Amino acid sequence: MDSPSSQLEFIAPKTCRKCTRLADFIDSHRAAHPDWHSGPVPSFGPIDASILILGLAPGLRGANATGRPFTGDFAGKVLYDALGKIGLASGDYAAHAKDGLVLHHVRIANAVRCVPPQNKPVAAEISMCRPYLSDEIAAMTGLRAIFVLGRIAHETVLRHFGLKLTDYPFAHDQAQELPNGLWLISSYHCSRYNVQTGRLTTQMFDKVCQRLKSFIQNSP
Repeated sequence: MDSPSSQLEFIAPKTCRKCTRLADFIDSHRAAHPDWHSGPVPSFGPIDASILILGLAPGLRGANATGRPFTGDFAGKVLYDALGKIGLASGDYAAHAKDGLVLHHVRIANAVRCVPPQNKPVAAEISMCRPYLSDEIAAMTGLRAIFVLGRIAHETVLRHFGLKLTDYPFAHDQAQELPNGLWLISSYHCSRYNVQTGRLTTQMFDKVCQRLKSFIQNSP
């Protein structure tokens, strides 16, 4: 369950402009939507979690607007429904950051903390944001597994640990033990496109999420 330590935010400051393209893109929407978060999105969930779930980047009308990962868009409903089914989330998901949803043993972040145009960050932006993820992983002393959603998140984790991508190829519903003892669990991203095209069904996603239960620490 969330604790005071979960309020730590491993994000760029709200004024971050290290990635000019992303900062300009956010600026272009800020005036039209003054009530949106419109900035780097903080992670969600306890820092002492056993599992880190890593997505790609905030959605424009999802996390960029609400200020919470996977909140306010299609992918969020798929993810939080799946976590609720296995007891890793409780409360009602209402697609906003104050809905009262609570995560258990799980923390959620994105490889890129700011929304990119067309949901497609470029390599330099992914690399620029990776130090925030590295700091976050270092602070998660109880971490046992990282659940990556999509190839970019998968490769971001491997690059963080200095591992060769060819040694740990991406595949859906795959569990790979890394040299440091952490497990890398991989899935297709639960995006609207993947679900609507049948590349990923809710049954497929629920199945891979079941893997997470074995990594839960015996903590309250």
